[in-house]
Amino acid sequence: MTDEPQVGEDGLVARLDVIEEQPLTARADAYAQLHEQLRRTLEGDDEHGRG
Repeated sequence: MTDEPQVGEDGLVARLDVIEEQPLTARADAYAQLHEQLRRTLEGDDEHGRG
């Protein structure tokens, strides 16, 4: 298991809610991290070696 939160349907909505509650200056970094996690998941390029 990883320390990264899972990005399922409910997890994604909850994570977006948390990001939206952050100060504007912190949102860009949070969205960039989420984008990278989603990209890795969709491309199968995660730490589990799928690909």
